[in-house]
Amino acid sequence: MLIANVLDSWRAIDRPLLLLLTLLATVGLTTLYSAVHLGDLHIWYRQIMYWCAGIAAFLFMSLVPLRFLGLLAWPVFLVALLALALVPVIGEVKMGARRWLDLGIVHLQPSEIIKWALMLVLAHWLANREASDWKTIIVAVLLVGIPAGLIVIQPDLGTTLVLLMAAAAVLMAGGFPWRYFFGLLAMLPAAGWYLWQHMHDYQQKRVLMFLDPQSDPLGAGYHVIQSMISIGSGGLFGKGYLHGTQARLHFLPEQHTDFIFSVLAEEFGMFGVCVLLLLFGLLIFRILYIASLAFSRFASLLCIGIVSILTLYMFVNIGMVSGMLPVVGVPLPFVSYGGSALVSMLAMLGIIARVGIESRQQLPWQRGGSALL
Repeated sequence: MLIANVLDSWRAIDRPLLLLLTLLATVGLTTLYSAVHLGDLHIWYRQIMYWCAGIAAFLFMSLVPLRFLGLLAWPVFLVALLALALVPVIGEVKMGARRWLDLGIVHLQPSEIIKWALMLVLAHWLANREASDWKTIIVAVLLVGIPAGLIVIQPDLGTTLVLLMAAAAVLMAGGFPWRYFFGLLAMLPAAGWYLWQHMHDYQQKRVLMFLDPQSDPLGAGYHVIQSMISIGSGGLFGKGYLHGTQARLHFLPEQHTDFIFSVLAEEFGMFGVCVLLLLFGLLIFRILYIASLAFSRFASLLCIGIVSILTLYMFVNIGMVSGMLPVVGVPLPFVSYGGSALVSMLAMLGIIARVGIESRQQLPWQRGGSALL
């Protein structure tokens, strides 16, 4: 009986959502293979393992009832916050930043987990409360501010900004008075000045290189310049799969992680870029459609938080590799190499799938029908 119920739930998963994830997995693994096939091919095999783990997380989360997930919101958030707090103490340093916990068989990046845990607890906190109440506001600010402070000291400015903007989207959808957001916007110049004064030297250089990368073409501006060369040289239809010279000759740094979009643009050109953007756009639209069917405030706010993070990651990554935004070390969802980000992203999309399943069950004219089409 249990197995039959599980299979029935999986059959009811939103089919367009599954199709889009399959296509993004194909694009991601294909592009990653091109980026590493001449050297670190073990990275590609490891990414396949991460995809398998992520799919398992997706399927598992699609079975978890939203009511039960709401009960787990606070414990999950506190565990993720504890892991994040341990990073400055026992975290592993890579590329000058302390962001990872070495768990032996896997390296965990708690900042990737805390984003989703924060969306979960924020949605739960705002679901049955008046957003203009001072208690609600103070708790929400603490829920956002504590993990943001822990992430910014790693340092990881990109993840901090994504976290803050996604949280702001959930708060606005939850009914926070607009005057508070206008007040925060008025404080941005002072906050920007304070942040600039406390940035590391390399972070300040990234901002300066965004304004003028040619001022240090062999130093701080090298990443952006090589990335823009890769994107521009792809033309309309690209140089062909496995024929991108920037990646093959290793001129493009971090070509399998943050700058993998440049590999795709060089080999598949503007056509490939448009296809990728179309897939992301359809995925975002589908999540919003599922959110519109949500039968509870908790479910709809959670969907908004998830789609906000996905959209911000895509926007910031493509913006930074094309020279439109400073380089802040944000991966491209489903395409960049990495385990923590991929598995957590797929797990949260599993929650989206669960929202779709339960929403369909709540609609009288769809009871007993097929999956959402």
